Amino acid sequence: MRRVTTIVGLALLLWGAGAGAGYGQWVEAPGTGWVQLQVAHQSTQEGFSRTGTVVSLDELDPSARSIVTTARLTGALGLVRGLDTWVDLPLHRQEFNGSGSDLLTTGLGDPRVFLRAGPALVGRSGLPVAVALRGGVRLTTGTFENDAETISLSQGQRDWSLLLELGKSLHPLPMYVSGWAGYRWREENEAIARDPGNEWVFNAAAGGSLDRFEWKVAVDGLFGQSSIDTRTGFEFAPRELVQVIPTVGWRIGPGAVQAGVRLPVHGQSTRSDRLPASPTFTVGYFLSWSDPLWK
Repeated sequence: MRRVTTIVGLALLLWGAGAGAGYGQWVEAPGTGWVQLQVAHQSTQEGFSRTGTVVSLDELDPSARSIVTTARLTGALGLVRGLDTWVDLPLHRQEFNGSGSDLLTTGLGDPRVFLRAGPALVGRSGLPVAVALRGGVRLTTGTFENDAETISLSQGQRDWSLLLELGKSLHPLPMYVSGWAGYRWREENEAIARDPGNEWVFNAAAGGSLDRFEWKVAVDGLFGQSSIDTRTGFEFAPRELVQVIPTVGWRIGPGAVQAGVRLPVHGQSTRSDRLPASPTFTVGYFLSWSDPLWK
């Protein structure tokens, strides 16, 4: 049960974390950037099976429910011309209610840090589309417990990612299209002797604004390799997850209030690594600045 609880909570919110980078593939100018505070919530009794069907979260306990709320602080800051950094800091509250026991854990999750480079870093500019290369790591500073009575706040291993990003303004229309695709290398979780398998990931989005109103529709995708028990060599079914993510916003003060929902439309996972099949609701405030913090 511990493993089901851990992965449901973190799959929901760690995968959803990629949304912050979807604000555009335009590398921030030195001293400029953006910050977002977002709260995401999901309550689910359902997950995706290894064949892609929707089943009970825990097939041995159909009444089991996972309730996860995460507050996430995400931001980007331009460092030098053509290079910026991107940081994501999550705080989780994870609850698992079943016929056998009720579990609750609250605390910091695994942070992520990226560097993003654009053509301006090597003196190129004026390209018809925005292009950037983003690389980074998810660290394991959250708490990982290999304990049947504990919900872990960490996945217990580091991930390394390399992504190619593209973006295009549709001016004079108040719209843009953007996207990224790349590969995620996942290290072994030695505490449970599990090689989680590397993953291909992608995001495609279209968005725009009209006066104070903002909107965006994105599609997130994850297609993983089989995870392996390194003690026995047993292979688990690969993880797959595709979500449609509509978001609306309204400019208030210097930023915008935003609300959205992540809708899973395809998934695949095993009982010990269950991906949730229910919607995740989000609300947050997004603030950007164009006046450099330094000259």
